[in-house]
Amino acid sequence: MQPAPTQRHYGMDWLRVGAFVMLIFYHVGFSFTPWGYQTPTRGVVQWAEIPLLALSAWRLALLFAISGYASAALLSRDRDTRSFLKSRLLRLGLPLLFGLTVIVPPQPYMGLLNTGYTHGYGYFLFHDAFSFRKVIYENLPAIMHLWFVIYLLAYTAVLCFAMMLLPDRWLAGLRRGTLTVLAGPWLLPAGCLAIYAVRSVGAEWTDTHDVLNDVVAHLHYGGMFLFGFLLRGSESLRQAIARQWKPALLVGVAGYAFVVVEAWYFPGNVRTPRAWMEPLDFAKAVQCWGTVIALFGIADRFWNHDARWRGTLAEAVFPVFIAHQTVMVLAGYWLRDKGLTALPEFLTLCVSVAGGSWLFYLLGREIGPLRPLIGLKRAKPPRKRKAAALPSTAA
Repeated sequence: MQPAPTQRHYGMDWLRVGAFVMLIFYHVGFSFTPWGYQTPTRGVVQWAEIPLLALSAWRLALLFAISGYASAALLSRDRDTRSFLKSRLLRLGLPLLFGLTVIVPPQPYMGLLNTGYTHGYGYFLFHDAFSFRKVIYENLPAIMHLWFVIYLLAYTAVLCFAMMLLPDRWLAGLRRGTLTVLAGPWLLPAGCLAIYAVRSVGAEWTDTHDVLNDVVAHLHYGGMFLFGFLLRGSESLRQAIARQWKPALLVGVAGYAFVVVEAWYFPGNVRTPRAWMEPLDFAKAVQCWGTVIALFGIADRFWNHDARWRGTLAEAVFPVFIAHQTVMVLAGYWLRDKGLTALPEFLTLCVSVAGGSWLFYLLGREIGPLRPLIGLKRAKPPRKRKAAALPSTAA
């Protein structure tokens, strides 16, 4: 039995919230690694890459898969592809424009200050921020973390145009063929091999955040978006995940174990020998797919229930995402000369980023004209008494 269009899967909300919380820890921790951004007062923490590599291979794939799942749920509610596309363009496009023009510019400005830029922020904003040229080491205008929203908009538009232009029998055939492979014993091996094949398309994994040229990333992230979209309406795929999430977890851990071994022998910016590259790419593909499948299974099995804070946290995810990296850069710049060691700085940054981003959401949700600019519905929903939980739905 497939889920009714109006039913909400609470497990997907909790998974989405958890994924973005991990994103904050990842971005904060990234600055402590040999391949991240360093501040003058404390050096690199050599082992910091090990816990981050536990997230690196799958965190973005999971976010795109969750986004695909949410898109399918919204489309089933709207029931009209054109209306759905219009609503997504507004719901994602307005925050994107607001973010690129207001929220993001402080990030490249702080980067320029660290490399000898002497002008004030006003001068930067009106002369350099949107100049479409390279200033010192910064390519402007910058998109920073909002590349995710650009890619999500692109995948949504491509999907909608395909649904509007392709014959229904073609779409049904593609869906049937995909489910024939994934909704059964081939779920784990087919997914791992597909991601490995995608990562092997180019000379190396690109993920350039250049929407017009990031072919390998589009194949990977676009594929995960479509997987999430397909999952929302497929009971057979949900059942396959329910049966296989435990072995998927073991597969994901095994892939991560090889990644850790590689990082141990070739830490930081030490170049990985060519002989290790293909096994490493395969290990990351295994880690990615195994972890994503395990998390979807866990969310469906254990997290599909409502709670008092679920609605607020689910609503806050997008505004917090919009603000978090700028808050982190500003807090990091303020901390750079305070003489803190790694642990106090990490904890201070985590509290600052979480608190500052949450404050951005709390203030923004109370200002009517600002709500659509930070990804919220225009009208603030009225307070309601706690309703009885809906019955469990398919993942």
